[in-house]
Amino acid sequence: MVATEAERLEIVSSSERLSELEHQWTQLWQASDALIFQSHGWISAWWNTLKSQNQVALRVGLVWSGDRLVAVVPLAITRRKGLRFLEWAAAAYTDYGDILRAPDCTDAALARVWTQIRQAGGYDLVFINRLLPDAAAWRLFDPETKGGAKLRPNHREEISSRMAGDWNSGAAWFASHPKKVRHNHRRSIRILEEAGTVQFRLLGHDEPLGPVLQKLALLKRKWLERTGRSVSELFDESAEALPALVDVLARAGILRLFVIEVNGLVAAISVNFVQRDTMMAWVTTYDPDYARASPGMVLIFEYVQWSFDHGLKMVDLLCGGEAFKDRLATHTVALQSLMGTGSAKGSLALLADNVRRKFRQKTEKVDAEPAEETSA
Repeated sequence: MVATEAERLEIVSSSERLSELEHQWTQLWQASDALIFQSHGWISAWWNTLKSQNQVALRVGLVWSGDRLVAVVPLAITRRKGLRFLEWAAAAYTDYGDILRAPDCTDAALARVWTQIRQAGGYDLVFINRLLPDAAAWRLFDPETKGGAKLRPNHREEISSRMAGDWNSGAAWFASHPKKVRHNHRRSIRILEEAGTVQFRLLGHDEPLGPVLQKLALLKRKWLERTGRSVSELFDESAEALPALVDVLARAGILRLFVIEVNGLVAAISVNFVQRDTMMAWVTTYDPDYARASPGMVLIFEYVQWSFDHGLKMVDLLCGGEAFKDRLATHTVALQSLMGTGSAKGSLALLADNVRRKFRQKTEKVDAEPAEETSA
């Protein structure tokens, strides 16, 4: 496709300009059938609730055809471990990274807007991750593309775990599991019932989300502290990101927030959303006071059955290497990552990372070798 004279480029770096783009960006997002992670609402909710906004710089690339927005490359420069990363905007809250691209946007225009972002500098490393095999971003970042994005495949690979099959109901999905799994699920429900009346339900559109989200954040903080992990900004006591992002899901009409309640009190929560005939599980947590009954797993089993009962084709547990996902998934999808450099400091950091990885591989190989047998 030949570039038209009307194609023009823009790099967005200010809050004001980001806000002004809502209408055109949303039109392109809707026309592209893209995931919520690439919507203007999602990126804006992340940006507007950042506690350390002065440590982050927007680098959103746009391609215009006349007055019509035909591509969005949603990037930002963030800081961690003493390095500046050019990566997806809202990367910490985004399971699948991608760009938006109208069919008539030329590859040449995409390449030019990427060149402008890259040449503007201000970063040490480029890290483009969580790329699905069919991501539109491959048109821009594919290392095999002529001129390419000057990025190379990186060893950091993540897995998306999914459940899909020929089940025509939730009961059929449940029946497909081994007898022991079905027994354990029913046993967990009985243990919960020892504490009182148990109810699984989907929150109604008119129910206030605030109290449930406050409970979710509290339970997540407890779990992160108990497992020795750092607390994400998403679950900070005073954080605004979680309710802002959930509000984006609600306003888009795709939010599905499920709970397990015991005597009317929340024992487990899952913030999900539905797109492309798929139930996507974004954040799930449970009350450790009910840990013996595994209420988180009970909730997953219940909303999976609800999904197939309501005609959905797949349940996507999104990113993460949790063991329970391996047990439930019918298949997985590998998410690729790409990396490049933008400074001498970044080149040294990438070199050091490769050296460490090769050393670990060598050490693991040696440790895996059987001990040499000795004769008596």
